[in-house]
Amino acid sequence: MATKPPKGDPVQDAPQVTEPGHAAAGLPAVGRTLRVAQRQMGVRRTALTLLRVNQKDGFDCPGCAWPEGDHRHRAEFCENGAKAVAEEATLRRVTPEFFAAHPVADLAGRSGYWLGQQGRLTHPMYLAEDGTHYEPVGWDRAFDIIAEEIAALASPDEAVFYTSGRTSNEAAFLYQLFARELGTNNLPDCSNMCHESSGSALSETIGVGKGSVLLEDLHRAELIIVAGQNPGTNHPRMLTALEKAKANGARIISVNPLPEAGLERFKNPQTARGMLKGAALTDLFLQIRIGGDQALFRLLNKLILETEGAVDEEFVREHTHGFEEFAQAARAADWEDTLAATGLTRAEIERALGMVLASRRTVVCWAMGLTQHKHSVPTIREVVNFLLLRGDIGRPGAGVCPVRGHSNVQGDRTMGIFERPAPAFLDALEKEFGFAPPRGHGFDVVRAIRALRDGEAKVFFAMGGNFVSASPDTAVTEAAVRRARLTVHVSTKLNRSHVVTGARALILPTLGRTERDVQDGGEQFVTVEDSMGMVHASRGRLEPASRHLLSEPAIVCRLARRVLGADSKVPWEEFEKDYGRVRDRIARVVPGFEDFNARVARPGGFVLPHAPRDERRFPTATGRANFTAAPVEYPELPAGRLLLQTLRSHDQYNTTIYGLDDRYRGITGGRRVVLVNPEDARALGVADGAYVDLVSEWRDGVERRAPGFRVVHYPTARGCAAAYYPETNVLVPLDATADTSNTPASKSVVVRLEQTPAHEPAGGPGGCRRQAGPESRLEQSATD
Repeated sequence: MATKPPKGDPVQDAPQVTEPGHAAAGLPAVGRTLRVAQRQMGVRRTALTLLRVNQKDGFDCPGCAWPEGDHRHRAEFCENGAKAVAEEATLRRVTPEFFAAHPVADLAGRSGYWLGQQGRLTHPMYLAEDGTHYEPVGWDRAFDIIAEEIAALASPDEAVFYTSGRTSNEAAFLYQLFARELGTNNLPDCSNMCHESSGSALSETIGVGKGSVLLEDLHRAELIIVAGQNPGTNHPRMLTALEKAKANGARIISVNPLPEAGLERFKNPQTARGMLKGAALTDLFLQIRIGGDQALFRLLNKLILETEGAVDEEFVREHTHGFEEFAQAARAADWEDTLAATGLTRAEIERALGMVLASRRTVVCWAMGLTQHKHSVPTIREVVNFLLLRGDIGRPGAGVCPVRGHSNVQGDRTMGIFERPAPAFLDALEKEFGFAPPRGHGFDVVRAIRALRDGEAKVFFAMGGNFVSASPDTAVTEAAVRRARLTVHVSTKLNRSHVVTGARALILPTLGRTERDVQDGGEQFVTVEDSMGMVHASRGRLEPASRHLLSEPAIVCRLARRVLGADSKVPWEEFEKDYGRVRDRIARVVPGFEDFNARVARPGGFVLPHAPRDERRFPTATGRANFTAAPVEYPELPAGRLLLQTLRSHDQYNTTIYGLDDRYRGITGGRRVVLVNPEDARALGVADGAYVDLVSEWRDGVERRAPGFRVVHYPTARGCAAAYYPETNVLVPLDATADTSNTPASKSVVVRLEQTPAHEPAGGPGGCRRQAGPESRLEQSATD
């Protein structure tokens, strides 16, 4: 039976700590999945809903972007995917009566965990200027309010249109179309905060800003390097692909500052053998110092160059550019510098080299551990250099594999959600729709925050997501958002961004992936693109949580009609009635989507073309794959300081907090913990169980403090520490970003630990301390 939401926030000032785990999934994952699902949905709804997840005639999981193979298990979902589905398909409801009982000031003092646990939003809600409560508002009036504020802008560029990775292809295409007909390219998205570095590096080097492998390539690989990624928590279904690769003879190198249970052993819950014994995955664990990956790959490249017969000379000659400059830089790599940058031993690197040289087909996978540093783009370019040397792009069983974290974040970018659109895309829009889209670059996430802070942006519209909690420099971000004239959030559930508002605010409730979408043209479906460029349909089957919900495409179409009026050249009403007509236009604008409706009607959908993978053709400025030769960088660490990476617990997805445990790391009942190597802790005089404030240090001299963290002695790399976001986003300076991509450098934050005289629980979303008690609240977050 489904349970009611919690009435009070949990007190989590005394997390319990045990030994970390050494295997992922298995019976504990099954048990946890069923408990969470039944608590949110009840038994019958759990069975009906979960059996449709990721099926060819079902709906796409609103969690990660990992692809499905052609042959699918009846239970084609993971523990965290089931949690995401359960929170969307929950029977809990947030009604106008809830908002009447809770002033915004009260909601702003609640944790994001508590907000998210309240259930699905049922009505459009409006917070008037100087208002104390959200109040119900009709859809027509809501669109009027938005239109009023946009009409009052001095320029369309004073509006910002943010996108979450949950948004479907159809909604994303319509959303960017509306923004550009309005006259702005201010289209920041969650990619700006995660894989923007991947897209920047790959576009320059191979000509396509996406991964070059399909699922079958992982199965055929002889060597898989997983760098800066924790698939056991962030992409659990990837473990099945790694298990299959191992069964086919592959070897796996894990490169990470922390040991992760999911890469040690996978207990596949879909097989009896997997449940009982599981499969060991990692053959070599390289416990690298945070930010040392570029130095590691540069030295490996030097050693490959020095090994006779190791370079695929024909591939390099026929398909690449810039080899000589790269080779000169690589040959200058120094062993001692590399050992200092990486924290590895010579023997470990030599063993890794032996595995590389023995492989004829190598795949490199990565995630945020590579993308969120100042030098992330040159790091990923060095990974590409590594693969180019061996001819491992455009070869079956080999290639680059950036693993995207949200279910359609890659598709949204394909649909044109980008602040720096390609001229060819804008040309196609102009030809198809008959208006001249703006050509100047817009704001990404960091620049949007600056614009809001500086009064250059006055309307903020978010298509999903939890912008305030996902963004860096929490205090700066919240102050910036509060300066807006109007903030609008299209959401399924409450989150912190709804209570950090502009002068006026709207919450527009929308359908979830699990729900039926019926328009005047009949029942509709939407499409998504996974992390490997597969496009397929998603069809919800549940009745909507409320009759007052609109779909994302319907919201965009009605908004566009109200804002743009009769002069618009786009048939918005037609698009709202029939998403197939939207797909017809996508087919004429976006390369690779020709005959979209017919191809996506096939079970499983279709794969988008990828010139480097399919033809060994590289659409770069040189017409070839580009070697690069950037100087090697790694973070400097002052004496007495630690290098902090922000990360997820196993009980969260992005900024959504499902619970207060991190089973694989041995943490129970709390999130304000900092993982510190025991030798570092002893050198700093910090005992296990001590409480500290985390204080980041940045060149601007501003003190950024996250108070009240329990120290956990943990086997991290020396000099490195880890703690959960969004609680630690307050430590990440807004201007600390990756070169080229402008992605926040959340994985390399210099911090000092300041011990507190006695433990005082850190309460409230702002991080202030208060006395422990039943209403003591800690900062967490929830997303759409």
